[in-house]
Amino acid sequence: MPLWKIYHPSGAFSADDKQELAEQITNVYAAVPIPRFYAVVIFEEVVRGNCFVGGVRNDKFIRFKVDQIARTLPGPIIREWWMRTLDEVVAPFVKARGFDWEISIDETPFDLWSLQGELPPPFESIAEKRWVAENKASPYTYPEKLPAGHFLLTPGVTG
Repeated sequence: MPLWKIYHPSGAFSADDKQELAEQITNVYAAVPIPRFYAVVIFEEVVRGNCFVGGVRNDKFIRFKVDQIARTLPGPIIREWWMRTLDEVVAPFVKARGFDWEISIDETPFDLWSLQGELPPPFESIAEKRWVAENKASPYTYPEKLPAGHFLLTPGVTG
C-alpha cells in the first residue's frame, strides 16, 4: 500500500521528475503515518500513438492507477479530501505541463497482502510503529499487535 502505476507518454518525465514525484507520493502517505517502504511507484511509458481517450488518440494523457491496501478511506468527505490531496501532489507534474490526467484508487483487502513473507501489523500497533521507524518489514510478536501507547480496557460482559 499503495502501489502507483503511472501510465505516461514517452519523455513526459525526466529521471529527476520521476524521483521527485515518487518522493512526493511517498511523503503524502508517510504523513498518515505509514511505513515509507509501503509506497511503490512504477512509471509505465506509453509509446506515442498508443493512448486513446474517448476513441481519440491523445498523446498528452497521463493515468495514475493506485491500489491502496494498508488503509481505507472512511466516508465521502475523507475520500474527497484524499483525492484533492493527491491531485495537488501530481499537479506540478501534469497540470503545469499541459497534460490531461486522471487518478483512480482501488482499495483491496488488508488481509490479502504480505511484505517479504510478513503479514502487515495492525494499524497503529507497536509492530507498525517499529516498521515505520525501521522502514522495513520484519517479524513481530503477538504482543506487538497491541496498540502503541496507552490504551484502556473496558468492563467485560458475562452471562
